[in-house]
Amino acid sequence: MTATHNDKNNEQDFKRLRAKDRAIQSELMAVSDKVRARHPFLMKHQDAVGMTIFLVSLAGMAVNGWLWFEGIMPAWVVIVLSAFWTSLLHELEHDLIHYMYFRKQPFWHHIMMAGVYLARPLTQNPWVRRHVHLHHHKVSGTETDLEERGITNGEKWGWRRFIMVGDNMFAFYLRAGKYFKEPRKLLKQGKVDRKDLKNLRIIAALSFTPVGTIIYGIWHGFVLFHLANGIAFLLGASIDWPQWLLAQEGWVTAMVVILIAPNVLRTFCLHFISSNMHYYGDNTPGIIHEQCQVMNKWYLLPMQLFCFNFGNTHAIHHFVVRDAFYIRHLGADESLEVLRRHGIRFNDMGTFKRANRMRTVEENAQLSEGTANASPSAIS
Repeated sequence: MTATHNDKNNEQDFKRLRAKDRAIQSELMAVSDKVRARHPFLMKHQDAVGMTIFLVSLAGMAVNGWLWFEGIMPAWVVIVLSAFWTSLLHELEHDLIHYMYFRKQPFWHHIMMAGVYLARPLTQNPWVRRHVHLHHHKVSGTETDLEERGITNGEKWGWRRFIMVGDNMFAFYLRAGKYFKEPRKLLKQGKVDRKDLKNLRIIAALSFTPVGTIIYGIWHGFVLFHLANGIAFLLGASIDWPQWLLAQEGWVTAMVVILIAPNVLRTFCLHFISSNMHYYGDNTPGIIHEQCQVMNKWYLLPMQLFCFNFGNTHAIHHFVVRDAFYIRHLGADESLEVLRRHGIRFNDMGTFKRANRMRTVEENAQLSEGTANASPSAIS
């Protein structure tokens, strides 16, 4: 009798939470409709807009590289400016994953997919990421949310997570045991089936192979080379490197300045914001308004510059998936007011201490005893 009563209460609570999701979605869709009505050109020529951003971003990176080769632009400026261009390309990739450009022209669609991939070679293969990202929308904050867990969502904060946030390979190296054990654990718990297990292995095999592993190898080799030289210098010594290795320094340095370092900067900024704005572990599965918060504190602005204001607008995307990133940004102010009015959390920095949980251990213990209100409160 008690179990039946609890089941009914749980079902009623879930319906109440879903009703809140639908109310927020309805208001955000109204904001989106107004933006679309104000800017019909963007909707009528969406493919052309996407391609223009794509070509301008690639051209920007190419010009930066040429200016560095000519000795006109210093390396640090190239890295900073190109990181911005790659942040635009990341937004395009995300839109492409949702089939927003050239849906009916596969050739151009895949040309753009390949372009955003090669300009951001430290990222997951976008054709693989499509499956992972669409799954993320269904299961955000749960154990099978590979996309966010892959960039450290749910991990305790410390030096280990700090390193993993900016380096996808270290995120694998430092959790290798978990990568091999966790799928089997999820299978035993009934959270995945054998088909899912097979797909997990395919994703693991293809995500960074071969492009990512090669580029990360070059990056790690570059860092170790200069780190070793730096240590030797401090000790008053020098390293007699073989000539064949020294002969690679020119092209490796060029690749690092023009392509790799900008992406390292962008990756760290994006993953830092994304992995901390998404909740994990104690959010209600399938309830959108418990999946993430808005992170837009002023001191996060340097990071927001290199992930195209992700922390300020990504929560909107969870509710309204249909909009290209520039439509979302054009309606951001009004959309954020909708989220605030409905109690979506803003700048909940306690998540750093709670390893992305919505609540503390004590609060969750109280909830499990039925002595606390389960709906999250807004934090301003």
